[in-house]
Amino acid sequence: MTTAASTIRQQDLIQSVADALQYISYYHPPDYIRALARAYAAEESPAAKDAMAQILVNSRMCAEGHRPICQDTGMVVAFFKVGMDVRWDADMSLQQMVDAGVRRAYTHPDNVLRASMVDPPMGARQNTGDNTPAIVHVELVPGHTLDVRIAAKGGGSENKARFAVLNPSDSIQDWVLKTVPTLGAGWCPPGMLGIGIGGSAEKAMLLAKEALMEDIDLHELKARGPADAIDELRLALYEQVNALGIGAQGLGGLTTVLDVKIKAFPTHAASLPVAIIPNCAATRHIHFTLDGSGPAVLTPPKLADWPALDYDPTVGARRIRLNGLTREDIAAWQPGERLLLSGKLLTGRDAAHKRIKDLLDRGAPLPEGVDLTNRFIYYVGPVDPVRDEVVGPAGPTTATRMDKFTDQLLGQTGLIGMIGKAERGPAAVAAIKRHGAVYLMAVGGAAYLVAKAIKASRLVAFEDLGMEAIRELDIEDMPVTVAVDSRGSSVHETGPAEWRSRIGKIPVVVA
Repeated sequence: MTTAASTIRQQDLIQSVADALQYISYYHPPDYIRALARAYAAEESPAAKDAMAQILVNSRMCAEGHRPICQDTGMVVAFFKVGMDVRWDADMSLQQMVDAGVRRAYTHPDNVLRASMVDPPMGARQNTGDNTPAIVHVELVPGHTLDVRIAAKGGGSENKARFAVLNPSDSIQDWVLKTVPTLGAGWCPPGMLGIGIGGSAEKAMLLAKEALMEDIDLHELKARGPADAIDELRLALYEQVNALGIGAQGLGGLTTVLDVKIKAFPTHAASLPVAIIPNCAATRHIHFTLDGSGPAVLTPPKLADWPALDYDPTVGARRIRLNGLTREDIAAWQPGERLLLSGKLLTGRDAAHKRIKDLLDRGAPLPEGVDLTNRFIYYVGPVDPVRDEVVGPAGPTTATRMDKFTDQLLGQTGLIGMIGKAERGPAAVAAIKRHGAVYLMAVGGAAYLVAKAIKASRLVAFEDLGMEAIRELDIEDMPVTVAVDSRGSSVHETGPAEWRSRIGKIPVVVA
């Protein structure tokens, strides 16, 4: 049977890509909101519940304000199924059309998105300035339409991708349960796990990424029961991963994953390739089809899809003035304590830390304005501001990447505190204890909410680094949690351990 050919116009695809990327920058998928709201209602860990509340409040704020859910607005990954009867009215390649859409989306004047792509990937790593190029996958299929799945994948979760070739007789469940705890909290749970099984090395990774494009339906699967071995594995891993007690933001709690998605493909008799890729709390993906009739029409979700929350960050939190703070002051802070920070702090990420290290190694002075004595540094690369904003969304980046710089900065600059997301490694925790410093955690996936606490911003050093430059922020009531205290106690160790033990004693309730 033949079908009429569709003609896809170049500008329709470019506009559709741009509109889709703007859309997913500020609208969570409704399935994610519903799943997170259920997890929030069931959560018994105060720290995890607070983190989920911030994510849900931030999500609604972004939907209303049309600003990014997370400051890491992701690298663009697109999957195309091109009907073999499709015709093109275009003089660009598919890659060029997608990149033009990315460029248009990420430089939109009303909602500027952060450019994160660097080229070359080693050495100079110069930011491309417009978040191009996109990662594009193409499959030719029967038909006369263009099927598009597009995502903006954050670096924190992408960095936690893992792959192994197991023996055919090995347990996939055992490998996943051994691997997930090694991911830490840098992928910003609660989110999804995409698992690819079979094929070859690259096919398994591709399957895992494709799995993350599917809707969250674990609740429905539990209600109807498994139909095959894949469903059985999904249910088992959902229960077992959550029983690890990692919890929201790694703070310990009942929910670490909202769903486990699995895609499989035949493989060689001697092999069992398995890949796992997590999706973070800033889950961003969308699906649309072009049939030649014009650009994609994307319908906004209803605000009624978000739960009504009575969230007040001041309840149970201690207000702290950063200006004039001393090591003696921070020594009184307790692990897991919630703080509201006000005053001035400096920003700095990987590239800025590397430059500071190089200056310290040479015995050279730090740039003017970069005096870290009794100061805090916030690991952040904010989105550019629009309209009357001081800064755009400005949530934390993964602190673990700065671990290798921590001892030197604490020992040679007078720095007393750091703010980021996720856990610190053993060497960094030891350095924090040795120098009587602290590490505070802000919630990943609540970038717009955090930005509302920033009242002023000025560039201090390394302007050429763009979003990684050092800035001084003036903040008011910025919500954080004491993640590592001055005695070296880490809530990312104690919290999951406590909840792993408690979950083991909670009776299993069959839905």
